[in-house]
Amino acid sequence: MMSFGILESFFWISVACSFFCFSTGFTPADQYLIDCGSPTNTTVGGRVFVADGFASKLLSTPQDILVNTSLKPITSSDDSLLYDSARIFTGPSKYTFSISQSGRHWIRLYFYPFASGNYSMSSANFSVSAQDYTLLSHFSPKNVSFREFSLNVTSETLEISFIPTNNSFAFLNAIEVVSVPNGLITDDANLVNPAVKFQGLLTQAMETVERVNMGGPRISPANDRLWRTWVPDNDFLVQANFAKNVTNIGAVKYPKGGATEDTAPPTVYGTCTEMNSQDNPTSIFNVTWEFDVDPGFQYFVRFHFCDIVSKSPNQLYFNVYINSWIAAPNLDLSTINVNILAVAYYMDIVTPVNDNGKLRVSIGPSTTVNAYPDAILNGLEIMKMNNSMGSLGGAVIASVPFSSNSKKNVGMIVGLSIACVVVVFLAVFLFLFCRRRKMARLGHSKTWVPFSIYGGTSLTMGSKYSNGTTLSAISNLGYRFPFAAVLEATNNFDESWVIGIGGFGRVFKGVLNDGTKVAVKRGNPQSQQGIAEFQTEIEMLSQFRHRHLVSLIGYCDEKNEMILIYEYMENGTLKSHLYGSDRPSLSWKDRLEICIGAARGLHYLHTGYSKAVIHRDVKSANILLDENLLAKVADFGLSKTGPEIDQTHVSTAVKGSFGYLDPEYFRRQQLTEKSDVYSFGVVLFEVLCARPVIDPTLPREMVNLAEWAMKWQKNGQLEQIIDPNLVGKIKPDSLRKFGETAEKCLAEFGVDRPSMGDVLWNLEYCLQLQEAVVQNDPEENSTNAILELSSQVNNLNNVDTTISANQFEASNADDLSGVSMSRVFSQLVKSEGR
Repeated sequence: MMSFGILESFFWISVACSFFCFSTGFTPADQYLIDCGSPTNTTVGGRVFVADGFASKLLSTPQDILVNTSLKPITSSDDSLLYDSARIFTGPSKYTFSISQSGRHWIRLYFYPFASGNYSMSSANFSVSAQDYTLLSHFSPKNVSFREFSLNVTSETLEISFIPTNNSFAFLNAIEVVSVPNGLITDDANLVNPAVKFQGLLTQAMETVERVNMGGPRISPANDRLWRTWVPDNDFLVQANFAKNVTNIGAVKYPKGGATEDTAPPTVYGTCTEMNSQDNPTSIFNVTWEFDVDPGFQYFVRFHFCDIVSKSPNQLYFNVYINSWIAAPNLDLSTINVNILAVAYYMDIVTPVNDNGKLRVSIGPSTTVNAYPDAILNGLEIMKMNNSMGSLGGAVIASVPFSSNSKKNVGMIVGLSIACVVVVFLAVFLFLFCRRRKMARLGHSKTWVPFSIYGGTSLTMGSKYSNGTTLSAISNLGYRFPFAAVLEATNNFDESWVIGIGGFGRVFKGVLNDGTKVAVKRGNPQSQQGIAEFQTEIEMLSQFRHRHLVSLIGYCDEKNEMILIYEYMENGTLKSHLYGSDRPSLSWKDRLEICIGAARGLHYLHTGYSKAVIHRDVKSANILLDENLLAKVADFGLSKTGPEIDQTHVSTAVKGSFGYLDPEYFRRQQLTEKSDVYSFGVVLFEVLCARPVIDPTLPREMVNLAEWAMKWQKNGQLEQIIDPNLVGKIKPDSLRKFGETAEKCLAEFGVDRPSMGDVLWNLEYCLQLQEAVVQNDPEENSTNAILELSSQVNNLNNVDTTISANQFEASNADDLSGVSMSRVFSQLVKSEGR
């Protein structure tokens, strides 16, 4: 290491003035600042970048050419002087830096492809690697490009290699290698999906994707202790009018043992983007930012918070989301900081591998806390993490010997690599092309079969914010309708064709070109629900097929629309047949058969695959009826896969509909299939009594249907509150069994509730009790009637078992295809159908 002594001394002397500005802040153990190709030192923001000649001993290359230009590059950045010159590498070259203190280091690379002499740097193509990590692969900068990486350096030297590809050359305008404070990135981040601690963060190589100052101005490196650049958030906001800017820099406090000015400067914590509720206490929407990222990588996301908007503690509660996952539910910053406001705080999250090239961050009001709807975010950092091959740039760069023949070796290696990539690409292209041709020949089959592009894992994207977006990641997942075809099918969304309105948006009747009737659900940009539910609905219904689950025909995501197209259910919702419409009343037999059909659909969800699927929004508005009153369960936007085999529940934030929500789930936030059973029990009483589950116009004791009906059931007087249209038409035994079944479903604790299979059996028994008594002896306790009933029930069970087995065997491709469920989020939604 002694060979670097003189050079290092020069570095320390040349940059001493830059340390003076932050004498009370962090002083890096290692700091190399080089202006490549420059004959003189360059001062930028108080820091001195030394002339290229002084750094030549750090560089090993078979041929290096110093290039200067008298034409100033046109840039508006603070470091534009660094782009006046460059060093050209015509063969594999490397910088070797002596490291005095191990730990994380910044590597900052500056590129500007100006033309000079025989070189047009816009045609350069090269790769960059450092300490066994590929930083850039087949890189060809076309304009000013600044790349920032951070590596945990564990050796006494750090080698950064530049390797030309495709018989091209490499170049570099400037380079920084600077120590990072030890506590800046710790091994204390959580995965967002599943929500567990992430292990191994300290060893990850990272590349900065974005560093954003929410609600504030651009912050130049000279105004940041670690010489970082923070950009405003305006260009990333999905819906700018949903947000407003707040500034109160003087209020910012840094806690002991938490965030410091090294974490982020006061200008970040003292400004924020706040939810623009416009003094409307009923506002329910999210503020969302969208970022372009490289698919195939995990991302480290750091949130910066500082409550500069509240007047008192425990006033601001909000949720934080990454894509469709909730990263922080019911966040109260004053609780974190012991009831002190305006205290800087940060939170680190690691995402799953990104599949779609987009990363969305959202903030929105908490719906489980009685607080004014508001949310804030002060700053955000997004960093790409190296993949399993140690790469941040795609292909892994092979180690290349630095000799006179190395250029040929690189050309051979790169040529073989490119050939392999091209072959794979052509194979995928041909497969997709043949598949599309086949789909076209089949005339767009109504069977919606997804093409998995992500190896069976769940594809998730977006946020609860419901302004439509193009779902490029699912554009190959089956039957994607053009927007023009949807317009034609719905007569340009003719208002007279509306057949329903719910939380997601309006539902239109439609007719396809082949005469098929469809129901078209069009997302409302102002909806409380959005892209997460949209995505889950597509994934769910594209992989389950069952007689009692509504079928999805297709979807449309063009022109910022979120449109779902279902089979048309002629008789609408079960709810519309019970109350609130002029539809004819249903007979008791019809109601029992509808409940049985819905129970079969839910029973299939709970048991038809290796992991249960929990609907989470069971209600009469989500049970649809076809022309023959066949019941089908619909609306899977809130659905979630159940617990693992060795677990009893899924811990998750509360989601569902008022009046139907399992109180145990609400209290403990522990979800099981029995939560669906509870909701179905409410539906049973709704079917029997034909009234809303929550009706605030009624006397207090009658407002909640479940509580009211349970009182009458326990008193043995259920017949007193049944639908007047059913009075005298339900046989006592049938009513008794039905009431008992509903009562068991509404047990306070999930373990005391029956399974959906048991509920199904009991409802079939209710139907047999009703029919057996009618067909035989009028005496409900007749021995003959009981014997007849027993025979019928046994026969029915045998037939049902056979049918179920046959269906199970014959429908593997549809009913039992692999489940790929998004981990979605939502808020408590209204009881109306969506």
